[in-house]
Amino acid sequence: MYSKLKEQLESKRYYAALKTMEQLEKVFIPRVSQYRFCQIMAENLPRLREDIKDISMSDLKDFLESIRKHSDKVGHTAMRQAQQHRTFNSAVAKQASMGHYTKPVYSLNGRTHSQSHNGRLLMDDETGDEEDADEEILTAQDLVDFSPVYRCLHIYTVLGDRETFENYYRKQRKKQARLVLQPQANMHETVEGYRRYFNQIVGFFVVEDHILHATQGLVTRAFTDELWNMALSKIIAVLRTHSSYCDDPDLVLELKNLIVIFADTLQGYGFPVNRLFDLLFEVRDQYNETLLKKWALVFREIFELDNYSPIPVETEEEYLLVVSRFPFHDAEIEKQDFPKKLPMSQSVPQIYTQVKELIYASLKFSESLHRSSTEIDDMLRKSTNLLLTRTLSSCLQNLIKKPHIGLTELVQIIINTTHLEQACKYLEEFITNITNVSPETVHTTRLYGLSTFKDARHAAEGEIYTKLNQKIDEFIQLADYEWGMAESDGRASGYLMDLINFLRSTFQVFTHLPGKVAQTACMSACKHLSTSLMQMLLDTELKQISMGAVQQFNLDVIQCELFASSEPVPGFQGDTLQLAFIDLRQLLDLFMVWDWSIYLADYGQPTSKYLRVNPATALALLEK
Repeated sequence: MYSKLKEQLESKRYYAALKTMEQLEKVFIPRVSQYRFCQIMAENLPRLREDIKDISMSDLKDFLESIRKHSDKVGHTAMRQAQQHRTFNSAVAKQASMGHYTKPVYSLNGRTHSQSHNGRLLMDDETGDEEDADEEILTAQDLVDFSPVYRCLHIYTVLGDRETFENYYRKQRKKQARLVLQPQANMHETVEGYRRYFNQIVGFFVVEDHILHATQGLVTRAFTDELWNMALSKIIAVLRTHSSYCDDPDLVLELKNLIVIFADTLQGYGFPVNRLFDLLFEVRDQYNETLLKKWALVFREIFELDNYSPIPVETEEEYLLVVSRFPFHDAEIEKQDFPKKLPMSQSVPQIYTQVKELIYASLKFSESLHRSSTEIDDMLRKSTNLLLTRTLSSCLQNLIKKPHIGLTELVQIIINTTHLEQACKYLEEFITNITNVSPETVHTTRLYGLSTFKDARHAAEGEIYTKLNQKIDEFIQLADYEWGMAESDGRASGYLMDLINFLRSTFQVFTHLPGKVAQTACMSACKHLSTSLMQMLLDTELKQISMGAVQQFNLDVIQCELFASSEPVPGFQGDTLQLAFIDLRQLLDLFMVWDWSIYLADYGQPTSKYLRVNPATALALLEK
């Protein structure tokens, strides 16, 4: 019997050896206890038991080291299976129908490994062919061989020291869990970094789930739940930090897909994953931010390449191509013969198309999240609103302020924003067609594009007024009056005629603008011109003015009045525009006619001929 024990130890059949020791102690040695060799045997048995404990513990340590290395492969296979089945529940149901242990550990070549009654891993399609079975089992055990755990557990149980083994195993697995949860520093740079991280975590918990169900109490549900809750907090913190570094929307989208597969995989093993889906809301916000940054570059490039001229269409095919990309409808233009021009420039259909592209990109994130149509609709509208009110609005405002954007470009920008504003309702319909959520729904978010384009239009209008005044100032600086001239040249100054010609051609371009914008620009320009001419007369550095110079100046003002009366922009009533020069006219008339007696007599009267002449102004000019 003792030689049998030796054989069992040499062949590493430790569990059988322990049973043999028990028989020796209880049955055989007591019968021949009087012999010296039996006493030696009895003394050796405790040492042999300790040797077996040490050997089995060494095997367990090797197993723990091996499983740490193989967690990545186990997790990869489990996540691939979850991806194929979309959820692990369908795979679990399939396993249940086969009569084996129902928790899938991992699959190889499309076959799932399950726990059989004797504690080893079997292939579901394992046949009676022993050689094939051995080969398939070997393939599985190359991945995970749980036999060291079972042996060690049995040995420590037989030796009455199971609690020591359980405590050691759990302590070591906790340490390994903390190592697995530590991400690589550059994990956020590639999707592979995230994938490896998830694979290792899934592999760890798949192994623990297998141990939970394949052993009697080595680990408990409470222990795995504790591990998972600790892991979940760490995972969320890691993902929150690393995803914030990412500025590539495609990578964020791939991360979202990985999180969904990761959550589905572990949910299939009974781990709660609600917090991961809550995290996806934060990742969605990060995704939207990266989209907005990407689209900001797209919009800038579109604006830089735009020629800010109406779109020419030579044929009906070209016309249909434009209206297929942008919802443009104008009955009058449709009646015109080809070739013809559409009022907006080429950036308008491009911007409209890109807004739709962002809606599609935003929609990608909602896939596989099991969200309702209303939630998806709300998400799409919020993303679109952010694009319009933040990104596009900012790009438009920056564009309007650029030095190379002239009056013609500003006019075209106003026309463009008008058409984009009108197209917002079609974007609403576009989203509705995707989600099938009626825009009349109580909680439906409206698109704020109207305010975006109105704000941009107001900014462009203000810039038009500013640039017009700057251009007038440039012409005024060219003025070269000979203030001591004896008599006038008999014709208006060259600089002023150039200025009026410039204004006339500019206001012709303004015919495409909304009426009030063109009228305001025209009135603003005339008032600024009148003020500039008045300041020229009253310049403190100008000490003396001859009557000849006053007459020459009067000829220039007459040209300004003629320009104002020619209705450069339609819509003014009566002599409204000429009133911009009324202060100059009355002041010059006072000096040309030398009508001081009437001025002084009627001063302060509402019917005074020189009502707009300020005494201080008249006195200052009189001194000169």
